Formats: sequence, C-alpha cells, structure tokens
Amino acid sequence: PAVVRFISYDPALGPLDDLDLTGIDWAIVGGESGSGFRPMDVAWARSMREKCAAAEVAFFFKQSAAIRTELGIELDGQIVREYPTPREARPAGSLF
Repeated sequence: PAVVRFISYDPALGPLDDLDLTGIDWAIVGGESGSGFRPMDVAWARSMREKCAAAEVAFFFKQSAAIRTELGIELDGQIVREYPTPREARPAGSLF
C-alpha cells in the first residue's frame, strides 16, 4: 500500500462539493498556470482547506491561477504548505 495517499486538485476549474476524503492523507490544490490559464475562484480553495481541516488531511496550496507558478502562492495572505507524515512513520492514531 502507498505510504501517502493524496489527491491533486490542480488545476482547480470548479468546486468539489461532494468530496469524500476518507483514506486521503494529503490534498494539493492549485489553479491553472501558463498562457491561456483559466480563472480559479479562491472560494474553491478555501472550501477544500476547510474540508481538509475537518477530515485531518494535510492541505498544500500550490498557487492560484496565474501566468507564472510563482505568482499567487498565498491563500488569504498565508503560504499554506502542509505535508503528511508517511503512514509507516506515524504513531498509532496519528494523521500527521
């Protein structure tokens, strides 16, 4: 089995309303980058951050939609880059 189970919501092109994070350790969220990038509603990233917090899933915000990946790396004024602990290294009952 994988030591870290993750989902990549990148590029975020719409909301993920009915998402079950059971068994997931890490969620990576980001908007599309490069020329012709499509916009990302920051509410989608906020919603995902809240779902991750409720499910005790590490949340990593990569970037909002921008021409270059180093632009828009903050979510609500903060750089949010949580990393999960691999399953093999976790004490029993610990998620991080």
